[in-house]
Parts: sequence; C-alpha cells; structure tokens
Amino acid sequence: MSKCANETNLSWRQLSFIGVGCIIGTGYFLGSAIPIQRAGSSVLLAYLIAGIGTWMVFQDLAKLTAEHPEKGSFRTYAKKAYGPWAGFSNGWVYWSAEMLIMGSQLTALALFAQFWSPGVPLWIFTAGFAGLGLLIILLGVKKVEQMENLFGVMKAAAIVMFILVAGAAMFGWLGDGTSGHELQNPISTLLPIEGKGLWIALLFAFYGFGGIEVMGLMAKELKDPKDAPKSGNIMLMTLTFLYVLSFYLVLKIVPAEVINPNESPFLTALKQYGLPWVPHVFNSILIIAGFSTMVASLYAVTTMLVSLAEEGDAPRIFAKNENWSIPLPAFGFTTLVVALSIVIAMLLPERLFEYVTTAAGLMLLYTWIFILASSLKLMSKTAWNLIQTLIALFLILFAISGTFFDDVSQVGFFVSLGFILLIAAAVFIKRKKS
Repeated sequence: MSKCANETNLSWRQLSFIGVGCIIGTGYFLGSAIPIQRAGSSVLLAYLIAGIGTWMVFQDLAKLTAEHPEKGSFRTYAKKAYGPWAGFSNGWVYWSAEMLIMGSQLTALALFAQFWSPGVPLWIFTAGFAGLGLLIILLGVKKVEQMENLFGVMKAAAIVMFILVAGAAMFGWLGDGTSGHELQNPISTLLPIEGKGLWIALLFAFYGFGGIEVMGLMAKELKDPKDAPKSGNIMLMTLTFLYVLSFYLVLKIVPAEVINPNESPFLTALKQYGLPWVPHVFNSILIIAGFSTMVASLYAVTTMLVSLAEEGDAPRIFAKNENWSIPLPAFGFTTLVVALSIVIAMLLPERLFEYVTTAAGLMLLYTWIFILASSLKLMSKTAWNLIQTLIALFLILFAISGTFFDDVSQVGFFVSLGFILLIAAAVFIKRKKS
C-alpha cells in the first residue's frame, strides 16, 4: 500500500491514475508472496474477489464524499454517523494501521536490500532506511511531494518491466528457452491447503488494494466531487487487471511452492533465467518504490497524530508547532514508533514481515468497516446499493476470519486485536473524563 501527494482541481481521469500510483506499494511487490504461497493458482481468484470488494467499499466512500465533501473524509463521516467516540476510534485505528504498514514497508525494504547483502542483519537496513525517511519528513511536505511524483513513475515502470520480461520468458525467448511449468486452472485448486488456501489469501489480496481511503481524502479536490465514483471504476479495473496478469505470469514461470514470503515473487520468477542485470535493476526499482511508500506512511502517521491532537483526540502537545514544517513533538513520537519497529525487527526477524503485514491488513480492513457502517447510517440507499454494501461487509469479515486457519496470520490477528482493545480502553477513559 502507498500514499501520494495532494493535488488540486483534479479531473476524474487524473484521480484514477493517481489512485493507481497511490495503492501500488510493498503490499503488491512483496506482500503478494504470502497469498501466492498460501493459495497457489487460486490467488488469481483471491485478487479478483478482493478487487470487487474494494470497488464496493470505494463506491460507498466516493458517494459519501460527493454528498458531504469534508476535509477529514472517512474519519469525519464516522464522527457524524456515530458520535465523537467513532471519530476518535477511527482516527486511532487508521493511525495504528499506518504505523503497522510503515513497519511492514521498513521490513520489506530491508529484505530487498538483503538480496545483495544476505549476511547483513535485517535491523541494520531497517535503521538506515528509517533514518533517511525521517530526515525527509523533517525537511517538509514539499520534499515528500517531489519524491512521490518521481517514484510513482518508477513503480509503474517496475510492473511494466516485469510484464515484458516475464512475457518474453513465458514464450521461451529467455534463458534455456523453456516456457515454465503449466499454469494450473484456478478453479481446480479453488481451496488448496485442506480447503483453506483461498480463504487465507483473501486478507493479503485486500491489503494489496490498500490506499482507497487516501483517494477519499483526495476526492474533495476534484473539479466535481460527484465524479469520485467514476474515478474508482477506472482505477480499480486497471489495478485488478495488472495484479491478475502479473501473478499469472509469476505462476506461469515458477511453481507456487518455491515462492518465499521474504523475497519478492517477481524477483523469484526472474532470477532463474541467468540474466545478470534484470534482477538487480528490478530490485533497485523495488527499493525506490518501497522507500517512497514508507516515507508517505511516516508522513501519514505524523499528520494524523497532529490532526487528532488539534481536535482533542490526542495530547495537545502533538499539535504544537514552532516554525517547523511539522510539529516537533509529533515528529518525536513518530521517531519513537520507528525505533520500536527496529527493535521488533531485531527480536522477530524470521517471520516479522508476515506478522506485520497480516496485522496491517487487518487494521486497514477495520477502517473500511467504519466506512461501510458510516455509509449505512448517513446515506439513503437503493436496494442494489444496500446489497453492495452488505456484500462488501461480508467479504471483509470473511477475509478477516481466514486468519484463524493460518498459524502466522493468527499472530497478526492478535496483534491487531491488541490495538483495538487499547483504543477501546482509551475511548472508555475519554468518555469517563468528559
């Protein structure tokens, strides 16, 4: 998942293309290895289902934006629908999701770097990327915007490069001339791993579409906010096509069993062809793209903390600014969170990416549940609109329930549950004091 810089006077087409760049991140480049390994060829169905579910969530968010264009977007809608406790909870759930996503991205960057230096401990790379990212945040929003615009192009270039090279490999134009193993029919392996593979993969497939809530924040900048649903149609169709095509090519070239969750499936597919420059160039682009999403997440957790503080939902000190681009207390707290992520990387290096990615995906889906619930309360719906919202809610709950059938995902679920309990306790204390 990724973030992107703010724009003004957007057309719906511009927002569609920006959305593609916003969403493509480490959830796609590295996180996709987990569902491919879990679900085999049925991962194609997982991403198709997740694309449909994400489209339904975005439709609700876009319609809310068209009817009630608000600066706080989904957080403001939750507050309007269910009261101050919902705005507080939604803000902190989203902050927690971004924090975990940031940790996931830091870990992904370190794993990409280990492609060149496998003997270097994970935490050293994590600390290096984190320090550089914090420096950019301290320099101000303009630097973040400039970097996001440049690196967004590189993300798209990485996907196009993989499709072209993998397509050449599939037709036997690379390496020893083989075209890879025969792709299984996704229907024939609909539920691998004792009937649970697709179910387990759904959560990670949804995580690959994380970022639509940012498009909700940007939709108020449209020339006509009522065009927001239209922009989502183009964006999600494009993304779903790119995801399914690229995963098809991965599975065509290399069996799902050899996919390693700690290595990009695209690198795994390409490096077997003995082309010395391809894996290195692709890995370089992965690091650049992953770094841009990590910096954007650092910026998101900092600015969300400032926003919460300004509205009294976080200590006021985090909104205190003394001629800096961002309030130093909020920046200091973000730095503390980053340091905690590095410590976790030292303690849990083996399964860290899978744990954090699962927890991040779950926290993001909890935010989407808030969006659907707010839509049910604030919007008048036709029978078809109501059915769409309920289907999206069912698909999200179904994806969340899949964590119970996978030992690694269970850890992520309990991590996310811990955050929810902490936020619930904070809501209870806040209401008692008010």
